[in-house]
Amino acid sequence: MTRVVNEQYDVVVCGGGLAGFCAAVAAARKGASTCLIQDRPVFGGNSSSEVRVTPHGAAAFHSYARETGIISELLIEERMRNHETIKENGWTNSIWDLTMYDMATQTENLTFYLNTTVHQVIMDTERRIRTVIARVANAETDLHIAGSIFIDCTGDAVVADLAGCQWRWGSEGRSEFGEPHAPLAPTADTMGNSIHFRAKDMGRPIQFTPPEWAVKHDNPDYFEKQGRIVYDLDCGYWWIEIGIPWNTIYDNETIRHELTRHTLGIWDWIKNKDPQLKEKARNYALDWIGQVPGKRESRRVEGEYLMTEHDPSGNTKFPDEIAYGGWFIDLHTPGGLLASTAEPSSAEGYDGTSEYAVASHVAPYGIPLRSLIAKDADNLMLAGRNVSVTRAALGTVRVMGTTALMGQAVGTAAALALGKCISIKKVPEEAIEELQQTLLRDGCFLPNVFNRDKRDLARQASVSASSSAVSFGAGPENSDHTGGLPPAPMNKIGDAPEPLLYRRGQWIAVGADEIRRLAICVSNDTDEPQVIELVLSQVDHIWDYRVDTQARLAETAITVPAGARRQWADWTDIGLNAAGGLRKGTYVRLDVLANPHVQWHSAGAFIPGHPSAYEYGAGKMRRYAHWGQTQSFRIEPAQACYGPRNVISGVARPHRFTNVWRSNPIEPLDQWLQLEWGQEQQIGQVVLTFPGHVLNEYHRYPALYRDPQCPKDYSIQAWVDGGWQTVFMNKDNYQRHCIHKLPQPVTTSKLRLVVHATNGDPSAALYEIRCYE
Repeated sequence: MTRVVNEQYDVVVCGGGLAGFCAAVAAARKGASTCLIQDRPVFGGNSSSEVRVTPHGAAAFHSYARETGIISELLIEERMRNHETIKENGWTNSIWDLTMYDMATQTENLTFYLNTTVHQVIMDTERRIRTVIARVANAETDLHIAGSIFIDCTGDAVVADLAGCQWRWGSEGRSEFGEPHAPLAPTADTMGNSIHFRAKDMGRPIQFTPPEWAVKHDNPDYFEKQGRIVYDLDCGYWWIEIGIPWNTIYDNETIRHELTRHTLGIWDWIKNKDPQLKEKARNYALDWIGQVPGKRESRRVEGEYLMTEHDPSGNTKFPDEIAYGGWFIDLHTPGGLLASTAEPSSAEGYDGTSEYAVASHVAPYGIPLRSLIAKDADNLMLAGRNVSVTRAALGTVRVMGTTALMGQAVGTAAALALGKCISIKKVPEEAIEELQQTLLRDGCFLPNVFNRDKRDLARQASVSASSSAVSFGAGPENSDHTGGLPPAPMNKIGDAPEPLLYRRGQWIAVGADEIRRLAICVSNDTDEPQVIELVLSQVDHIWDYRVDTQARLAETAITVPAGARRQWADWTDIGLNAAGGLRKGTYVRLDVLANPHVQWHSAGAFIPGHPSAYEYGAGKMRRYAHWGQTQSFRIEPAQACYGPRNVISGVARPHRFTNVWRSNPIEPLDQWLQLEWGQEQQIGQVVLTFPGHVLNEYHRYPALYRDPQCPKDYSIQAWVDGGWQTVFMNKDNYQRHCIHKLPQPVTTSKLRLVVHATNGDPSAALYEIRCYE
């Protein structure tokens, strides 16, 4: 006999992937009694050790675009704890599962049920959900979970479907919204599901004999010419994917079996058939094959707003922006392994300048709350790949870094709506500013929203510091790797040729009243002098990829002597100042136009807040190399772009400026940053955001990693009775966003953050400080 358990919560989150997990933690942290229901034995969905898809996001294509908030806490914690490298799909181990489980267990107001599947919805009215009914596997138990607000993060939109909400499937025809990526006619085709494998180098030859039922792969063109690239031997591959002719929901088990047959056949090709691969894989043994397919696409619920491809590609500015994306419009070929080619960019060899790459690349863009509120239900929100988007827009919003941000946004919005006793439908109009400011305070980033929190006392203070760094530029000879990169030699620049095949640009933060001189380090690969053209332009921010920004400040041509090797080419007569349009506290971009006979060398160090990009087509640029590495340049005078006032700029990462205080690296620690008010303030909470873990995406950071820029030991000191008193001390820190409730509120006119030690950087550094009563 089935046992029935009745429970009641403020917020009920269905689905425990990254979207659902972040939604539940966010709601619970804001005081809402929250229940999280997950149908697998672990959290994480596609990112879990059952499926092993590496979380991707905007930082895969844009410097300093990594997602922050709850997802950042998790990934930073995992990298610090985990002894294993993360490469690509197939590498995830149980440390990641346990990192999420640990957070869930320690989160107050959060109850969770694993191995529990929602299978029925009970409605109060036609538009309002009262209860979800979920079956606990192997426990003969049905949970009747009632709630005030429900959040559907099931991926397949299970709750929305059972509640009678309208949803979309497949692709819209091009005539419906005029989307360039849409087919001419509507189609029910979807992207496929994937499984992955892991292999292990045993140090001796290992034989592999596939079962009879494995697929036989005998055509090298199937791999080499159709975009199915064997990029690793020990894990893979995203292209092990099948959708049509099957339905990604109803035929999931059939797809799983077919994927298993193909995976064994692919391993057979690697081990026994391909002449080169079989030698490389000689000592490898198949160690693990996933049996839980990861899904990319199924139902998409109709919301209060339907995002189309035009929103990310046109960078629509939404008044209810609550998250952001930056992955490209990534629409895999329907059929996957059964199609003529894999995903288009892979089939093109990931050519960043191809027609497809130009059409699909997008700069970071905002996502509106209205797309996360179901149109046909009054108390249902959405996060994940089931949100209100067209299929073309799904291509960019579906990656897990982005869906995690959606989750934190809707969880926070749900708790806010309950606290204000308003419907979730009213939040975009009546409480959006409070929601946005709350997300920023909790460590999230929004491209078009800045800190305007009236309760933040730091915004009213004057700011000073013990010292501040300046930027002179950097050359190939520099070797400091503490600017946000993993330590050398993992990201050593090396001597790889860097010809100017395309226009290349270097962002430079302006911290002085003038620029008198610039120089770049170049080589001439010919026995003839070569001319290069340089253009200096004003840009809005570090993702302003327009080739022509309509704000050209200066230009020149420089002759590089024949056979020159790593020679500094000087632009000595710039003479640029405010009268010429130079503005302190902004970025300019130094572009060197294409000349394939000349190399512009990268600097040997990454200068914090100074990425680079190259022109790829359609009058636009995209990040250069894997992390937008700084190009070699020298500048006079040195730019004071790391001053203390940056910490109250309203943005907690490089964006329109560096937005970071860095102490002078030649000055020893301790280093301090000080807030001072004209009158005494009562302070009970200090919120700190440190540099680190935003430059690049998660899987480019090594095992047991602590970002060197992040302060390790620091104290908060207050001026009390004519002297400095330590009111808080933190040791062995590695997290970037730290919220400190002081043991006792302190009344003071001056407050200091004192950095005693970092995790490797000679400079103390801080993105943002906030103070609350």
